[in-house]
Amino acid sequence: MNNQQQYKSGFISIVGRPNVGKSTFMNKVLGQKIAIMSDKPQTTRNKIQGVMTKKDAQIIFIDTPGIHKPKHRLGDFMVKTAEHTLNEVDAILFMVNAEEGYGAGDQYIIDKLQSIRNPVFLVINKIDKVHPDKLLTLIDQYREKMDFQEIVPISALEGNNVEHLIDVLTNYLPEGPQYYPEDQITDHPERFIISELIREKVLHLTREEIPHSVAVVIDVIEEREQRKAVYVQATIITERPTQKGIIIGKQGKMLKEIGSLARKDIEALLGSKIFLELWVKVQKDWRNRMSQLQEYGFNEEDY
Repeated sequence: MNNQQQYKSGFISIVGRPNVGKSTFMNKVLGQKIAIMSDKPQTTRNKIQGVMTKKDAQIIFIDTPGIHKPKHRLGDFMVKTAEHTLNEVDAILFMVNAEEGYGAGDQYIIDKLQSIRNPVFLVINKIDKVHPDKLLTLIDQYREKMDFQEIVPISALEGNNVEHLIDVLTNYLPEGPQYYPEDQITDHPERFIISELIREKVLHLTREEIPHSVAVVIDVIEEREQRKAVYVQATIITERPTQKGIIIGKQGKMLKEIGSLARKDIEALLGSKIFLELWVKVQKDWRNRMSQLQEYGFNEEDY
């Protein structure tokens, strides 16, 4: 038997309401952090493409922004990005949160999935947080709403049943080539992932004070032989001077902490020592300005 003919590959889109654990699942499957995690909704803004390579298959996951009703141009971009991917893939993972249960936001997505021809798998995440009886009720509830290819309960954080889900998906993949080298886990440039790691620390450390009005632009990445380190200079963009003050903190304490935590993640990503310099800049109402959105990497051509 020719092993080459049996090799399977395909693209799988992960959709769901904001904050159901899509990024956590992606990072767990890839064994490395490429998607930022936060308990705030709408953390993911771009399509994050993650590549998982096994002996017999390669699965390319597309972690989309959460589908929600947009409130500004950035939100509009995020939703169009998520919806556009549904027609470009071999299968769709519709992820829901077992803790929160079925809601209007899920129905909004189900309505959009009804017209999709590709197989849709329902993935019920965070099963470690609920009683088995509640899980069975949830499965029945969702089964009534749509005819799913399969329903697979998991805990992305704990890793429960994740391998089984990968096996299920592999069975449904078409025969195909290995699109990416086996050691490549994403198609995003390092610059993009570095900016996301910095933005994650801002969201994590500033908590409620800073909403999703933050963008991070990488100005410089260069190797500096004399310091035997990679020099990274980045600018954190906010919408208001008060937000800038919060991010910098008293005597620059907050900015130092953001930099310190981000540097550890970036060093793990690049495998080398990092010298990280952060700046903070105010750009009023940037989420509604098309020129600013394009400058910060949100392009209409992407959807």
